[in-house]
Amino acid sequence: MKRSRRVKIVATLGPASDDPKVIEELVRAGADVFRINMSHASHDVMRDTVAKIRAVERTVRYPIGILVDLQGPKLRIGTFAEGSVMLAKGETFTLDTSDAPGDKTRIHLPHPEIFSSVKTGDRLLLDDGKIELRISAISPEAINTTVVYGGKLSDKKGVSLPDTILSVGVLTDKDRADLQAALGEEIDWIALSFVQRPEDMIEVRKLVQGRAGVLAKIEKPQAIDRLEEIIRLSDAIMVARGDLGVEMPLETVPGTQKRITRMCRRLGKPVVVATQMLESMITAPVPTRAEVSDVSIAVFEGADAVMLSAESASGSYPVQAVTTMNNIAEAVEQDPLYPGIIRSQATEPEATAADAISAATRQVAETLDLAAIVTYTSSGSTGIRASRERPSKPIIALSPKLTTVRRLSIVWGLHCVQTEDAISLDDMVDRACSIAYVEGLARPGDRVAITAGVPLGTPGATNMLRIAFVGQDGAGGS
Repeated sequence: MKRSRRVKIVATLGPASDDPKVIEELVRAGADVFRINMSHASHDVMRDTVAKIRAVERTVRYPIGILVDLQGPKLRIGTFAEGSVMLAKGETFTLDTSDAPGDKTRIHLPHPEIFSSVKTGDRLLLDDGKIELRISAISPEAINTTVVYGGKLSDKKGVSLPDTILSVGVLTDKDRADLQAALGEEIDWIALSFVQRPEDMIEVRKLVQGRAGVLAKIEKPQAIDRLEEIIRLSDAIMVARGDLGVEMPLETVPGTQKRITRMCRRLGKPVVVATQMLESMITAPVPTRAEVSDVSIAVFEGADAVMLSAESASGSYPVQAVTTMNNIAEAVEQDPLYPGIIRSQATEPEATAADAISAATRQVAETLDLAAIVTYTSSGSTGIRASRERPSKPIIALSPKLTTVRRLSIVWGLHCVQTEDAISLDDMVDRACSIAYVEGLARPGDRVAITAGVPLGTPGATNMLRIAFVGQDGAGGS
């Protein structure tokens, strides 16, 4: 099975889609990676879902990536004596350490790390930004605020801190337990929520120890301030526009999305655009025109993947949502403007042999109108470099490691195939041509570009480019 599009689709699994038959339908409709949201999944549910995905993978014989999304610190207020209160602009309101039921003047805030991190003048956003408070005074027991935007505030609503960097790490006790449970399964990516600092990524990478790719979710304005550092420490990035749009002015989110996407491409890191992409399809069989435009912009921008959340997890039309996203992506990639837009965003290769070879391979493949680019990759870095060039020709990523093949399923344009390591240059050429032929990406008489590292099997040492003919039997010829 091969895709006729380059951008990948991440679909979240949940109550509407955790049946093996539905999972298989989602794969055939276009899903390349499945997300398991640990905000809603127990360890047993996570393990069961991973087993179902791997069973479907064996059935469809197509590598599927699995992304486990850690919940991160969920900051919430306590409860009110009457269940809710109305806050008016200009009123004073206190968040304190007392666990007594709240009223119109105060509420419990059960997060001591907030008291030690905020400062006078900082904003507190409650209930997804619907209510804004500004801090007027702080003590170890209470945060006094003035209501900037009021409204109804009810029990357990979320708290956002757009002006504050918390003094504690991003991993909660629940996250640590979820992380260890996930790493015991056949998963490929760990998503870290509410990243604020590069130190957050360092902490998680120490725990993961290379057993999965680490994806940083950019959903805090503090992360934007140190964006390049965070990207360099990550294996991939997610533009999590939901929380980002709560803590930043909404009108700045599209520009931020473009900035993150382009920086990720420059630094050679896959980027996923997420949140509310086809939101109306939670309850409707077709999206709005604005949603179609939103998905299209992400594809035009060169995002590696676009993601569905509640649309595929709990919506009424999970398969239709994936099908719709697939159709939008295919239409964009066939648009006459698409190649020019993608090329205009190209960045200069790094001054390394591997980057130079990847850039030259794209140019050779397009100049000579080759059928495909075949890249041997052990760790996945060579495949990602080939993808960063955004060639107009198909890219086949060959790896002996199933973990690498699955992990690369989130990367733009890569058709991933597991194969044994080549034992010689001739075997490498024959294997590349044969797989290109069997996978339906080259015909006898076509030429393919082959990149690899010599000596063979050396990770990250891409230093060879070869052009080969596909023979009548699918084998290679010089």
